[in-house]
Amino acid sequence: MSWAMQCQSCLPWGSWTWLHRSLPGSRGTRSVYLCAASVPGAAGSCFLKKILHAGGISLPRGCVRYQGGSQEHSVQTRSSRHTLSQLRNVASSDAIKKHQKSLSAWFSHQPNEERQFGPSFSLDAVHVDPVIRESSLEEILKPSPDLTIQNQLQQPCSQVISLQNLFDVDACGRQVKNVVLYGTVGTGKSTLIKKMVVDWCHGRLPRFELVIPFSCEDLSHSHAPISLRRLITKKYQHLRDVVPVLGTSNLKVLFILNGLERLNLDFSLAGTELCCDPSEPVPPSAIVVNLLRKYLLPEASIIVTTRPSAVRRIPGKYVGRYAEICGFSDTNLQKLYFQMRLSQPGCSGENNVSSSSGEQENLVEMLSRNLERHNQIAAACFLPSYCWLVCTTLHFLYFTRTVPPSQTLSGIYTSFLRLNFSGEVLDSTDPTNISMMKYVAKMVGKLAYEGVMSRKTCFSEDDLQQCFEVEMKTESELNLLEVFRSDVFRFFLTPCVQPGKEHTFVFTIPAMQEYLAALYVVLGEKKTLTQRLGKELSEVIGKVSEDVVVVLNIISKVLPLRFLPVLFNLLKIFPRYFSRLSGKERDAIAHTMAEELFKEEDYFNDDVLDQINSSILGVEGPMRHPDEAPDDEVFELFPIFMGGILSRRNRAILEQLGCSIKNLAAFEIAKAMKKTVIRKSRRGLPPSELMDYLFFLHEFQNERFTAEAIRSLRTVNLSFVKMTPLKCSVLASVMGTTCHEVEELNLTSCNLDTSSLRILFPVLLRCKALHLQQNSLGSDACKEIRDLLLHDKCVVTNLRLANNPVGEEGARYLAEALAGNCSLTHLSLLHTALGDQGGVEVIAQHLTKNKHLQELNLGYNSLTDAAALHVVEVAKKHATLDKVHLYFNDISEDGKRALDSLRMDRDGVRALVFLTAGTDVSDYWSHILNVVQKNLPFWDRERVRQHLVLILQDLESSRRQTANPWRKAKFLRVENEVKKMLGELQHGTL
Repeated sequence: MSWAMQCQSCLPWGSWTWLHRSLPGSRGTRSVYLCAASVPGAAGSCFLKKILHAGGISLPRGCVRYQGGSQEHSVQTRSSRHTLSQLRNVASSDAIKKHQKSLSAWFSHQPNEERQFGPSFSLDAVHVDPVIRESSLEEILKPSPDLTIQNQLQQPCSQVISLQNLFDVDACGRQVKNVVLYGTVGTGKSTLIKKMVVDWCHGRLPRFELVIPFSCEDLSHSHAPISLRRLITKKYQHLRDVVPVLGTSNLKVLFILNGLERLNLDFSLAGTELCCDPSEPVPPSAIVVNLLRKYLLPEASIIVTTRPSAVRRIPGKYVGRYAEICGFSDTNLQKLYFQMRLSQPGCSGENNVSSSSGEQENLVEMLSRNLERHNQIAAACFLPSYCWLVCTTLHFLYFTRTVPPSQTLSGIYTSFLRLNFSGEVLDSTDPTNISMMKYVAKMVGKLAYEGVMSRKTCFSEDDLQQCFEVEMKTESELNLLEVFRSDVFRFFLTPCVQPGKEHTFVFTIPAMQEYLAALYVVLGEKKTLTQRLGKELSEVIGKVSEDVVVVLNIISKVLPLRFLPVLFNLLKIFPRYFSRLSGKERDAIAHTMAEELFKEEDYFNDDVLDQINSSILGVEGPMRHPDEAPDDEVFELFPIFMGGILSRRNRAILEQLGCSIKNLAAFEIAKAMKKTVIRKSRRGLPPSELMDYLFFLHEFQNERFTAEAIRSLRTVNLSFVKMTPLKCSVLASVMGTTCHEVEELNLTSCNLDTSSLRILFPVLLRCKALHLQQNSLGSDACKEIRDLLLHDKCVVTNLRLANNPVGEEGARYLAEALAGNCSLTHLSLLHTALGDQGGVEVIAQHLTKNKHLQELNLGYNSLTDAAALHVVEVAKKHATLDKVHLYFNDISEDGKRALDSLRMDRDGVRALVFLTAGTDVSDYWSHILNVVQKNLPFWDRERVRQHLVLILQDLESSRRQTANPWRKAKFLRVENEVKKMLGELQHGTL
């Protein structure tokens, strides 16, 4: 800082100002001296007037001394200068307005990852300011703490300051000009700056008349000398008319320097010379240094954003205020963010505004309750970046309805890392220039992988030190570790809040551990020492051998020595041998993927999508007691992420982050997977594991591989899996890679609705046996089923709709389908509330037009004698219908006798009503009892009990009527089964 600047800072504002410049409009140089005495009173004071944008001035005559030129000429010049200054003021004002419009358009632009939240999303609509705490140089310069839980816990935020007040006077009453705003990765520095610029563009930051933002990453790529004025016009061409007056007027300017850690600044005079001329070309780093020194444009305000490790690069004497971004340290801020983000109109992508709004409100409510439980997710959402990840994941889980889904879960996590680490170098001063994400994949990925293999999610300080510090051997490695600890550590690891584990660390989001473990394996970081040395030696020998072979080829033409061919082969042996080892390494990756994907101990867990949903929204019900043994840790996302990372899109994003996965490596891993993953998938999988496998195929994004895997699936059993719109989209997308017919698709009790059937429509067409029982499918769903059965490509032969509220209106749609369908042979409408008149009558009428149905189940539908007999009469005339189920209906004894009189050889149809057939036991008695036992949880127990009593009475009556001892024994056996079922029903054990 110059002597003049030091003296000026010691005097009161306005005590003196010296200005020497060339005024426009004159033929010579005119020097102007301005003085403003600090003497009170108007008569004895000279004061500095406001300098106009174009450089014109208006001062008391006694305060101005002209050198050269007559007074008349001076008056004319002053008049012309005043006119010129007004014109320049207008031009500058228009230029600034254009600048504001350009900045607003640029900084309001959101990345592609944000477009999924609907067209209404904007930075103004959903931004929540993080907590900003005023700090000091003493706090920053404290010795770096050890990796202890006490040091990682966030201190309560005191001295909170708002963004608008960062440039207020400090505690000593001095005007703050330079502000350093620092925070770890993910605290929201860049987003806060974007919001600040947008606010200024919209007139919400009146303190400054001009805001000029610079990206330090952009500046770091240029080392050619350039002037400040040229730099500004190069980045912002609209400011061409404003740049000439910078430094010559009292225009309130704010420079924003975002990401200072990307610049290597040298504040010593030997390293960076002084420069006060905005027109003098100097390196960009020199411009930044002189702006911070206040030697260049001393009246300009500057705000710098940086990571904690780079704060010390700016000497404290050049900083007026330090401020730390503390993220969403208040849970109420987290709730506000989720409320604004998840409640955006159009966020769900549905046309039905009322239903989507209700689902959005329900999500926000469940998430708020989980935050109030002081769950681990509240600690994760301390970082605004993780709030974004939570919202994006929920949006993916609940509002994905396209086929194929526009996102993958691994794609969300990869994009999340790109948003936070794109272009980020761990330490710009380190000669290795290693990318931050590459360092994380190597160091944190190792910890994550070891945790997955040992099924551990909590890590002690010893675990961290063993993982991070055991291989530190050089000064450079220790420096990189120090930067990682101060800038990145909290982004991935956070103190555990679970009682009894307060002195351990967990990954901020559980799924992040599995993602980093998968990335660690796929990148090939999981190598033995021999493999690493072998790779390095192979590369060296391979390069050397190419040069040596060329030389030996030339020598062999001159001197035909016999040992040269042997030498050629020796040079090529090692690289070839190592390439074989690399192939085995790819086989090992595929083997690991298959082993983790089909672990038998995980067979009966919830599917991975439900696990993710529970980790975010929590599990409703009583909380686990601290002394209760915890469940085993589950890592079923780990192999799925391995497949997802290998997709082309994710590999392209990871390439930008410095984590390269070659096409050849991905191809060889996929080739090896065919031998392991597809072979193991052919054995029967439980429904939840089958859903995980289908999700894995979706994440892998390899259509050829998926098609080969799906062709081996002839039976798909997903019963009791909660089929959300996302899971339906995944199933439809994966099954859509082939056109083969599916023998059986079991979707019993899967929470299906009308929209689910629409999504699955192309898959349902190809299924021969379709199980849709217990799904609350009403009349609207029956309309979709009608369209399905009437489709010319429909191959459904067996359709089961038991325990769905079909009703009379739904029965009409199904009746229309029966009349025109040519494939259906078995239809079950057991317990579908058809009604005695409307529903059954319309089905009976349309049965006459059907030519292929063989079996119809109308049990438990409150049918009376008339309706039952009418259906049977129609069945008698039907060409193929030979079996009608009518049990558990309101059929009297007379009706039963009439139905019992039917003979297959004579009437062509058999009615299943009771367990008896005249004086003998029905051949279908065990079938009827099995139907009762399977459906009892969905039926009215009292009504079932009454029917079982009637069945028992009918069995006893028939037994007394027969004299055949063999038949009596059969009756007694069936009676015992019914009595056993009645006893279990009364005791609640059935």
